[in-house]
Amino acid sequence: MSKIINSSGEEADFTKPLYVPIKRRSFFMYAGATAGATALLLSGCNDDDDAGVTPEGTVNVGSGSVGVLNYAYALEQLEAGFYTALRDGTYYKGLMAGSAEKQILDDLYYHEVIHREFFKAALTRDAASAMIRSDLQPNFDGIDFNARVTAAGSAKLGVLNAAKAFEDLGVAAYNGAGRFIATDTAGLNYLVAAGKIVSVEARHAALIRDLVSEGSFVDSDVVRIGTDGLEISKTPAEVVATANLFLKEGSKLNVSGLV
Repeated sequence: MSKIINSSGEEADFTKPLYVPIKRRSFFMYAGATAGATALLLSGCNDDDDAGVTPEGTVNVGSGSVGVLNYAYALEQLEAGFYTALRDGTYYKGLMAGSAEKQILDDLYYHEVIHREFFKAALTRDAASAMIRSDLQPNFDGIDFNARVTAAGSAKLGVLNAAKAFEDLGVAAYNGAGRFIATDTAGLNYLVAAGKIVSVEARHAALIRDLVSEGSFVDSDVVRIGTDGLEISKTPAEVVATANLFLKEGSKLNVSGLV
């Protein structure tokens, strides 16, 4: 596999985990993440819709295929920001170094950073003039980074509950955004890539949900049990109603172009 080089001629930091020996379980998770993201880079984008900051101070993702990519990029920024904050804070109390749970959280961190950086690279190459900002600011005041799960009576989410919320939201977002991608060749390539990425996000969600409550990965709040057995999807408007709770003013998302 050829290495990815940044503008200074050095290997990009976000690719370095790909060259570190990893366990078999982690390998298959990385394979799914990078396969989908690589497909994004190999496809082109013909949608030149403008995206920027609206007068109200929210970040407009735009419309069409570029709008969907911006939307996904914003959500990946949020997820990567969460796992980065978790690692920077030395995780939560009681988490054992070398434990399976820590390995899972490390894997999810690397995946989300890879997803974020590949979306950024794809947009920079194909739609730089319409790409949303890469410095969206999260607001994690509602998360207690010292608590594994939400404490009884607490108004703040525990780490695993927050991870569950982000991962479930990401899966529902990808499932609900596919219909906004153009049906030209480039759009179909993006759709295939999104399908590969959402499968990785669903693995994340299942892992986290089972850590919170064993056997809950197919609960009725995420899967339509008793009907078609399909994963629940959410519209962009439904997704940002939750996502914006974790973004600061000026970084909140406007998805009015994706209707």
